[in-house]
Amino acid sequence: MSASLHLAVRNAAVLTTGLARTRGHDLITRSGYLALSGPTLLRVLAVRPDPDPDDIAELELLVKRAPARVVVEDSFGTIDGAALGLTYRQLPVMVRPPEPVPPPALDVTPVRTAAEWAVAEQVVVDGFPMPGFPTGNALPLSLLDREGFRLHTVWRDGSVAGACLTVEADDAVGVYWVTTLPEHRSRGVGRALMHAMINEFPVPMTLTAAKPGRPLYESLGFSVVTEATWWSNAD
Repeated sequence: MSASLHLAVRNAAVLTTGLARTRGHDLITRSGYLALSGPTLLRVLAVRPDPDPDDIAELELLVKRAPARVVVEDSFGTIDGAALGLTYRQLPVMVRPPEPVPPPALDVTPVRTAAEWAVAEQVVVDGFPMPGFPTGNALPLSLLDREGFRLHTVWRDGSVAGACLTVEADDAVGVYWVTTLPEHRSRGVGRALMHAMINEFPVPMTLTAAKPGRPLYESLGFSVVTEATWWSNAD
């Protein structure tokens, strides 16, 4: 496993742990994976390329007993989700070295209060499908007090236009749920947000890119370290 992929997976593990703790969900820790188990979601993260057969057997039971939605993120390509009745898509894991960029062209601000957090969380909920996680539960306010977790908003023409979550851990920063509201798209919102994040955190940066965002990230110096497989039971 490359050092860059190691950073990305470790950061995702910190995110998974933080979400489990703040949502009040069970966190199942095994040598080969972490699993966040809640009433509407089983979220599994593979953490090594050589899972133990017993881990895989237990994972099969977890998936069979899952109450609703199942998501399994595997950056190593070693979990056979099809055998668990899941379908897959692939998303690139990308990493960028710590090199500065020009200041953002729009106002990007850190979230500091409960009211600001609610606004930023609503942006993320509106921008990403999060079945079973309404505002207040998707990104719980208690994350604000969790070390290394930050929400950020970007503003355009006096209105909030986008948001993202960052997780700082293990000498790297992960960027998650980079969101631009529909009425502000193609106006430089995502680029401004990323410029601010890159300059704020002078350490390696990692993210998983959706197809529309990949050209932006590549233009900012991110490179693909692997194509992660995301297994799910969603249609």
